[in-house]
Amino acid sequence: MRAAVLREIGGETLEIVDDVTLGELGPTDVKVDIRATGVCHSDLHAMKGDLPQGAPFVPGHEGAGVVSEVGSAVTRLSVGDHVVVAWSPPCGQCVACVDQKSPHLCIMIQFAIAGVPRFKEGGTDLFGMAGTGTFAEQLIVPQEAAIKIDDDVPFEIASLIGCGVTTGVGAAINTAKVEPGSTCVVFGCGGVGISVIQGCRVAGAAVIVAVDLNDDKLEMAKRFGATHSVKPDGLDALKGEVTGMAGGFDYAFEAIGLPQTVRAAYDAVRRGGTAIVVGVGNMSQTVEFNMFELFFQEKTLKGSYYGSADVRSDFNRFLRLWKAGKLDLEGMISQRITLDDVNDAIQKMKRGEVIRSVIEL
Repeated sequence: MRAAVLREIGGETLEIVDDVTLGELGPTDVKVDIRATGVCHSDLHAMKGDLPQGAPFVPGHEGAGVVSEVGSAVTRLSVGDHVVVAWSPPCGQCVACVDQKSPHLCIMIQFAIAGVPRFKEGGTDLFGMAGTGTFAEQLIVPQEAAIKIDDDVPFEIASLIGCGVTTGVGAAINTAKVEPGSTCVVFGCGGVGISVIQGCRVAGAAVIVAVDLNDDKLEMAKRFGATHSVKPDGLDALKGEVTGMAGGFDYAFEAIGLPQTVRAAYDAVRRGGTAIVVGVGNMSQTVEFNMFELFFQEKTLKGSYYGSADVRSDFNRFLRLWKAGKLDLEGMISQRITLDDVNDAIQKMKRGEVIRSVIEL
């Protein structure tokens, strides 16, 4: 089958090959024919080494398709089911899933599948990104990593739910728990940032400020619910205008993954406000805070992993919001491409020219 392969971490170009095969189907595994997959910034992070990832590997983790084969012990899915791939699936039995009621923090399945080669190219083992690898025509994942959806959802729409939309909308609704009438600021207007903006809108925020360096992205953010848009150097003035005596926003979201924007998000919220880190950063980068401000400001700085989502229910919850016209997912698709166009799509993503490129397989 065809797939895109990165030969070594740090490489910038994916090689399109047509002789990739799958490993064996385990008793609780399912084989999925991928029909659509988004090109996400996390793919680039894995290519660069910001995210731990074995190589060579097949990138892609934001995909949707059809179950074509099931293992002998599979109970949740059947051949022909339409599914969204979940790159961090909950096992449903561990402390995080049960006692802590935080299934998004479960690592029992994710860590197990991430370290095992999912594909082969001749005699060479290939890993799949985060144990998935949706830049391939087929993949094998545990049944927990394939979430059944309604058959009438277009695959390109469903694919976005697999990462970007869930990460962003979930950060607003699940992690921050944005309240109606609140004020929000979002740093970064890529696919995840646009999803955060939509999540804030769905939650009933009265003010949603988009911050980015790109004029086109700032204008685009307004289509998805931003009430204001501004470049970083204009944020302080706008903050004073829209938050008044509060002195800052109720919620700030960092959707870039840089120390300076994390610090900016923390500084942007009012005393007692909440700053949410959604962007993926490199492990070598740090952010500094002084001890007095942590005590005196009583702000909350919190990470958001996979939108704090329970993929078993939230994938379909977000699709219901789309069906109800509350989430604009069609508008997030900047271009539909083939696998042969993936390298061009990655360059466009680097330049900030697209929200999402979707590969149709």
